[in-house]
Amino acid sequence: MTRDINQLLDWTPNAGLADAPTVPSGDHKQGMRHVAASVSIIATRDGDRRLGLTATAVCSVTADPPRLVVFVNKNVAADEAILNSGILCVNVLAGDQEETARVFAGMVEGVQGEARFAYGGWDTLATGAPVLRGALANFDCRVVKVFDESTHHAFLCEVLATRERDDGQALIYLNGAFRRIDQ
Repeated sequence: MTRDINQLLDWTPNAGLADAPTVPSGDHKQGMRHVAASVSIIATRDGDRRLGLTATAVCSVTADPPRLVVFVNKNVAADEAILNSGILCVNVLAGDQEETARVFAGMVEGVQGEARFAYGGWDTLATGAPVLRGALANFDCRVVKVFDESTHHAFLCEVLATRERDDGQALIYLNGAFRRIDQ
């Protein structure tokens, strides 16, 4: 089976920087704390199991076709479930959904797995992935490509259904804390 790689195979990195050392991981993390990012819950379904995680590594790729990229750590259970099912929903959180963000980030002791879905109201759209009611926006997606990026998988997704609300504050993550901002 031949796969389309969609990579510029004839492109080469700057040879003059090939041996330059990268910054230490801790320095990179500290710098990234200053990059404000919207907070989302990435939710998936693998058979009867619903899984999810709180994430900030989500980015629009193109509008035509409508595509997003979602980065998920390989060590979380949802990663394998997304690989198995090929579906996910990006639920962009509103400021009043911070508790749900904490639950899916593993910040609430003793709440794991399916018990996380007791927080917030959930339904589905096109793919069957869990969709959080009341989120600022929901992007229900099928995964079309997966890239292996060190500790994470980059899931390139096509958006099959959306839903949004037009009120409320946005929930962002900045300097190690959740924050609310007016839209």
